[in-house]
Amino acid sequence: MAIKEVLKMGDKRLLTRAREVASFGTPELRALLQDMRDTMQALDGAGLAAPQIGAGLRVVIFGVGRNPRYPDAEEVPQTVLINPVITPLSDATEEDWEGCLSVPGLRGLVPRYAHLRYRGSDERGAPIDRTVSGFHARVVQHECDHLEGILYPMRVRDLRNLGYTEVLFPAGAERDE
Repeated sequence: MAIKEVLKMGDKRLLTRAREVASFGTPELRALLQDMRDTMQALDGAGLAAPQIGAGLRVVIFGVGRNPRYPDAEEVPQTVLINPVITPLSDATEEDWEGCLSVPGLRGLVPRYAHLRYRGSDERGAPIDRTVSGFHARVVQHECDHLEGILYPMRVRDLRNLGYTEVLFPAGAERDE
């Protein structure tokens, strides 16, 4: 369909809790998902939430295969996740660097649950129920935060661990999400 403009930090629409999706398999939902896929692919993103392109719905997509922006990341299956529910499986957290298409040029050290279960529906309304850890768990949490109006800098514990990518990582090893 179309590559959409990604809203940037400061846009109030990114700070609003997204609405539940009530109907699956609709032309509107299919169009939104295609726009999200096109946008994420064009920007080499690991994931994208509907609010990032101005659609206030509880829809995220994510997936990482071989991606030059994440050369050391484990593969994450291409997933459409609608009306997600995340349940941490322990209190254990891990800190790692994150970026975001809505916060271009910056990276931050963000704590995330190490192991979790996520549930929701795919684009047809079929249930999804997965238990994950590592990079997969981080990507899901990051994208689902967008549905609550949370951007990753809000989770950085120490602002000394937030900065411009080219300053923090001059060799370019770490890039935007």
